[in-house]
Amino acid sequence: MPSVFFTLCLISCDWERPVCKNTNPIFDEYQPVSKEYKLELIQQLSIVNKSELTYWFKEYTEYENEEQLHFYIQGKELCAVLVLDVEQWNKLEQLRKNKGLGYKGLRFIKLQFEIKQDTLNPKFIYKDFSWILD
Repeated sequence: MPSVFFTLCLISCDWERPVCKNTNPIFDEYQPVSKEYKLELIQQLSIVNKSELTYWFKEYTEYENEEQLHFYIQGKELCAVLVLDVEQWNKLEQLRKNKGLGYKGLRFIKLQFEIKQDTLNPKFIYKDFSWILD
């Protein structure tokens, strides 16, 4: 049985995520699931230091019959939302079962994903992560 502290943390861990301010007009103008947003995020990921990026769980959604995980992706020069399509739920079975409830605001360490760069429908595909920091 989880402790009261652990339960409270699961409800309110979002406070740990550092505040970041988006300066990219494309991220303001388009939704994270849009082609324009994804293409811009791919471009930004090609120029930032990926080792400095952090990932914070935002939400689980179902979009066009596909389950997706939304993460805040933050770095020195990047403040955006990363939408991951999930083909293999390794290490995420409980998150899927709960549809993300209890995971909001948790930091995923060494989140790994693949970029499928298609000009019509670019995708970010979840691969793995090392651990969750709560």
